[in-house]
Amino acid sequence: MLYQLYQAQDDMLTPVRDAANWMLSMLDVVSGGPKPASERSLPERSLAAGLEMITRFELSHASPAFGITSVPSGNRDVEVWEEVALELPFGNLLHFVKDSDVPQPRVLVVAPLSGHFATLLRGTVETLLRDHDVYVTDWTNARDVPLSAGRFGFEDYITYIIRFLEEMGPRSHILAVCQPCVQALAAVAVMSEDRHPATPLSMTLMAGPIDVRESPTTVNDLAMEHPLAWFEEKLIATVPWRYKGGGRKVYPGFVQLTAFMTMNMDRHKKTHRELYEHLVAGDDAAAEKIKTFYDEYFAVLDLTAEFYLETIDMVFQRALLAKGELSYKGRPVRPGAIMRTALLTVEGGRDDICAIGQTAAAHELCTGLRPHLKRHHLQANVGHYGVFNGRKWQNEIYPLVRNLMLAVE
Repeated sequence: MLYQLYQAQDDMLTPVRDAANWMLSMLDVVSGGPKPASERSLPERSLAAGLEMITRFELSHASPAFGITSVPSGNRDVEVWEEVALELPFGNLLHFVKDSDVPQPRVLVVAPLSGHFATLLRGTVETLLRDHDVYVTDWTNARDVPLSAGRFGFEDYITYIIRFLEEMGPRSHILAVCQPCVQALAAVAVMSEDRHPATPLSMTLMAGPIDVRESPTTVNDLAMEHPLAWFEEKLIATVPWRYKGGGRKVYPGFVQLTAFMTMNMDRHKKTHRELYEHLVAGDDAAAEKIKTFYDEYFAVLDLTAEFYLETIDMVFQRALLAKGELSYKGRPVRPGAIMRTALLTVEGGRDDICAIGQTAAAHELCTGLRPHLKRHHLQANVGHYGVFNGRKWQNEIYPLVRNLMLAVE
């Protein structure tokens, strides 16, 4: 019933949003055509701002565009376009092709599967593109995957990473952000033990829950407050039949978004008040910055029920990888088998989702790596998002990532 209730509410609000959009268009007609906010009277700007806030009261369930069309590379800007290198039911291997013949290190960016689309890493990808040949795990909204495609669980995520690396070929690199650091480490461990030719040269793990027993955060505490059956009963819903994935059991993206917003509700309320004030004042640049962020933030993706529940169980409740108890297709996952893949871990000093020590725990697990192949970086004064986006990422963290990859090329 959870999904049906959400859908019914959204269906009821659709006419309200449509009416607000119609009134906005009528406001332009009455005013003699579209005008910049600076040319409108204060009452007009106040009315238009209120109507626009109503039209924005909506979630999107489709992936936004990456919108990366060019990047600086060398001494010039080069054109960039997207190609699907490998298409699978629950996610594609997306390749950002550059109009350049200069060979650069290939890197797979493993995006989180935690309620948002891979475009949440737009800033990460755009920065990496300066010096790298970039591929991304572009996960599909589970509500758009037919039941005939089967299940997608924790092990399947590892399988997808391995398959993507195989498609990219030998001498690639892997960079995982947040939740999939566990699966990325597991995939590299399995490939290393098998002496797989596509085992990556380097592995960068950024703000990921390798060992959630280290400095537990509110997120970790929430995962431990209830038994697994509670999560299944309270948070798992069935996709309505109007969608391609009708009948599939999922953890809805709108539930995850609600959880994220609840953690910082005062900040979100304050930001939306500021958005209204910017619209009334005619400060289009400031308003657009906020709208761009929330266009991305309010684009939500559903997770398969099995992936969500297995992640809660194996990563957050039992910490199987950290305890040496994780298995993959019936075989133990042995991070100690990693001997040639250089390791870089990155943490944020103010990260309230993945605390200090949780990602660095990977170093204790990778016992087969010699010291010169291990590096750790703690970035002071950044939260979770700042580890992989923004100025600190671009100016202080990215150079370390780039240098590691170049060092082992």
